[in-house]
Amino acid sequence: MKFKQGNMISGWSLALLLMLAPFSVQAVTASILEPPLALNQTALDQVAQASRVPTPIVLTQRAPEWDVSEWINGPGTTLAQLHGKVVIVEFFQLWCPGCNKFSIPLMKQWQQKFAGEIRRGEMVMLSIHTVFEGHDYQNPKRLKAFVKEKGIHHLVGIDRQMKGEHLPETMKAYRTRGTPEMAIIDRQGNIRFQKFGGFDPARVEVLIQNLLNEKSMVKK
Repeated sequence: MKFKQGNMISGWSLALLLMLAPFSVQAVTASILEPPLALNQTALDQVAQASRVPTPIVLTQRAPEWDVSEWINGPGTTLAQLHGKVVIVEFFQLWCPGCNKFSIPLMKQWQQKFAGEIRRGEMVMLSIHTVFEGHDYQNPKRLKAFVKEKGIHHLVGIDRQMKGEHLPETMKAYRTRGTPEMAIIDRQGNIRFQKFGGFDPARVEVLIQNLLNEKSMVKK
């Protein structure tokens, strides 16, 4: 099932879909379902195998600016301010099973794997809480408690929800199909990889390393 406005995959049904069928690939898209919270490698392998698809098409598409109403774990940032860096963006919901079992732990794993690049300012990882269901439950207060409980230390943005709109603004801008979804943005601000659902993290790590190796065109 592909996401369209008014037709999206709920976080509750996502875990079941992962076990039943491979994910379809959207043009510039790639996403993750993390292993259990303890980051069990066997579970990670099982998820990768269950969601095995041909290497997603990697295109270059200009990344839109995100629209965040509030930041957790820091003063926040804009995509423009991150020009010259490789940016990993996780779109998630706190009650999404796939996010809790795969994408959140994978973000932690990548923070360790690319700790040097992050420390040197070459790479930034952040998450955006894109709520399209259960708005009353998935509120900022509960999200802040969730972030603390899960030990999430990187920037977490709350996607702006306009009055009368069911979908939040960044979700619409990036045309995400649900949660979890992952976007990888290169040093020039282009989306080089975006996917909803599951994928083999090892393949994406190769892409991340290649993007880190690309020379920045930012003027010194």
